[in-house]
Amino acid sequence: LENLQPEIKELAKRLRYEVSVRGKQLGWSEKVARFHFTKNMRRLVTELYVRDNCHPFKATLLLWVQIPMWVCVSLALRNCSVGALGSAVQEQFASGGALWFADLTAPDSTWILPVSLGLVNLLVVEV
Repeated sequence: LENLQPEIKELAKRLRYEVSVRGKQLGWSEKVARFHFTKNMRRLVTELYVRDNCHPFKATLLLWVQIPMWVCVSLALRNCSVGALGSAVQEQFASGGALWFADLTAPDSTWILPVSLGLVNLLVVEV
């Protein structure tokens, strides 16, 4: 979208000139000329989006999936950790770990998981 801005500005400049010339020929008022400019500009920008396959909604599509998923996972983990699902789940967490984190209810004293999760998230954002 950002790469299209110079082209959009150039198209707007050219279209504004064409509409003003045509408006003078046909005797359009300022309001009618503005209407034709807006309608044609919207059409041209849509054609650019289709040409370059970069509709603005595509940039927000990931958020509409990620945010509800994050909320659901956060609530599920919170319910598991505070014992809302019963003591059997907490007993399984206390004995169900692997490698250096054998007890999933204890804080990670080595900070390996939080740091690695942060680095992976940073990598995802940067890529």
